[in-house]
Amino acid sequence: MEVRELLGQVKNGEVSIEDAERYLKRRPFEEMGYATLDSHREIRSGFPEVVFCSGKPDEYLTSIYQKLYELNGEVFGTRADRHQYELVRQVLPEVIYDEISHILKIEMEDKKRKGKVAVCSAGTADIPVAEEAAQTAEYFGSNVERIYDVGVSGIHRLFAKLPVLQEANCVVAVAGMEGALASVIGGLVSRPVIAVPTSIGYGASMNGLSALLTMINSCANGVAVVNIDNGYGAGYMATQINQLGTVKK
Repeated sequence: MEVRELLGQVKNGEVSIEDAERYLKRRPFEEMGYATLDSHREIRSGFPEVVFCSGKPDEYLTSIYQKLYELNGEVFGTRADRHQYELVRQVLPEVIYDEISHILKIEMEDKKRKGKVAVCSAGTADIPVAEEAAQTAEYFGSNVERIYDVGVSGIHRLFAKLPVLQEANCVVAVAGMEGALASVIGGLVSRPVIAVPTSIGYGASMNGLSALLTMINSCANGVAVVNIDNGYGAGYMATQINQLGTVKK
């Protein structure tokens, strides 16, 4: 919970002054021995801590999910597998797992979303990374428009979606192979484009390095690049940009 939100709830009588005082006095972290959870991250940055699931021991993962859910009323994890989902579901039955994006989450049902982020993928093989970006942006409060399989080998498909792209506060362009999609979109819209290279492609794509270099060397203005397969980072940054685009003057 952000401080502004907490103060608003106090003002509206939804939270007592005493409860608000206890919340603000709480330590800014939760020590678990094997992990130190950043319980005040949302206060500082606007977004709560997220779990990177891959490689975590089973017991650690379930305990971290329980604690974050206790602190925030919801929890979001990336790069999870089905085994981890089954483990977490034993202690938190409401948890949801998406096989495509590998996201493992419990989300508040009444969450309000605003603005618009467009998430594009060059091919269907790029969708797992694109979905990681899209679901991250949605979790953090953005409306997301998905535009998939619009790569440059059939560029007319992208042109058909131009009105949607041009209305968005931010566009995420996810592409493997040579990674040209980001440059094309960058030349068509007036809003920031976040390019996400993926590790999809044949041998010379070098597990995403070719796409990464293409995107970094883009001649289009307004294109920023995150790391290979980093859909989460793109979705997070897109939401920050989207929030700036929806701030009331």
